[in-house]
Amino acid sequence: MIQTILQSLLGGVLIGAATAGLLLVNGRIAGISGIFGEATALRPGLWRWAFLAGLVGAGAAASLAGLAAPQALQAEGFGLLAVSGLLVGVGTRFSGGCTSGHGVCGLANLSPRSLSATATFMAVAALVVFVTHHLLPAHAQLSLAARP
Repeated sequence: MIQTILQSLLGGVLIGAATAGLLLVNGRIAGISGIFGEATALRPGLWRWAFLAGLVGAGAAASLAGLAAPQALQAEGFGLLAVSGLLVGVGTRFSGGCTSGHGVCGLANLSPRSLSATATFMAVAALVVFVTHHLLPAHAQLSLAARP
């Protein structure tokens, strides 16, 4: 349990440092879906690709250092995780922002729009967890903890 707390704390510190660094160095908000969308639209700015490479590279470095891969990757494999991430990315582009842009940067700027968006993200997440863990039959649950 202590290890989980320390890993979560370190993750939060690294996210905060990355978003603060991007704002200080580039004057940009670290909204991942926006950065990815602009990079794939081939907008000028190598910094977008460098930032995205850092996101992927940090996970790869942690894996090479012997730290455990996320449970979802171990249980489902990279393909399903990639498709899930793509669907989340498409949804965030349609909705005008993602959890990193609104939840981390927008809330820090006291943005009412970000507060509303983050409250919506959290409410929907809580509803999905409730439905998948309490309303669906046991054989239909999507919980990774229930998998062998």
